[in-house]
Amino acid sequence: MLKLSRLTDYAAVVMAQIARHPQAPHAAADLAQAVSLPHPTVSKTLKMLVKAGLLTSQRGSQGGYQLARPASRITAADIIAAIEGPVAMTECSHAEGECELSATCRVSDNWQRVSVALRTLLESVTLSHLADSAPIKLPIALPIQTISLSAASA
Repeated sequence: MLKLSRLTDYAAVVMAQIARHPQAPHAAADLAQAVSLPHPTVSKTLKMLVKAGLLTSQRGSQGGYQLARPASRITAADIIAAIEGPVAMTECSHAEGECELSATCRVSDNWQRVSVALRTLLESVTLSHLADSAPIKLPIALPIQTISLSAASA
């Protein structure tokens, strides 16, 4: 099963909560209460999102966490990468260099195509989409055979 970690799911939930009220800084404790998650988990997630450049933080009584850029410019791929690392189906789909099986592997090109399609889809879903309760209407169609390997290395 291809599955994101709970921490990645929580990161999306926290980011969506902030995106729904982007005007004011959000305290970690308030966010934890608003999304019904443990404070330590939310704090850990917030630190990772700040490190990835998706949130900013300000200390002090008027401080808190805010989006580093508009929700329409933060993607699901950005959130996943902040917690999980690069979006790729296999190790050879994102890492430069040779796999020990590269001389005999006959599926790596297709895994790269799948990875590009998945990454493209996740980049088309914004935090604005995730924060909205309406169903997401995906703006793209991805016939996998049209994806070139040159896009995979981009």
